[in-house]
Amino acid sequence: SYTANTWAVVENEVIKAQAVLEDPEASVVEVKAAEKALTKALEGLELVKAGDTTASIKTGDAVSMMYSLLGLAVASLGFYENKKRKRE
Repeated sequence: SYTANTWAVVENEVIKAQAVLEDPEASVVEVKAAEKALTKALEGLELVKAGDTTASIKTGDAVSMMYSLLGLAVASLGFYENKKRKRE
């Protein structure tokens, strides 16, 4: 349902956010930056316009699952940030 370019940005930011999440030495600043970048990428998603032939073929309902996974990633970043703040 989204353009390939804007979806690629979201996928890239999810990968970066996961790397920060998995880094036990990530700073609070890094966690906040990853969360901000992921949120910005999600806000930048553009719907495919009618008649657009460059859109990928829709093979299933993966979009609703991706929102759940992205929400989980953002929540995990928040949890991790909170955990780091308590240790400091």
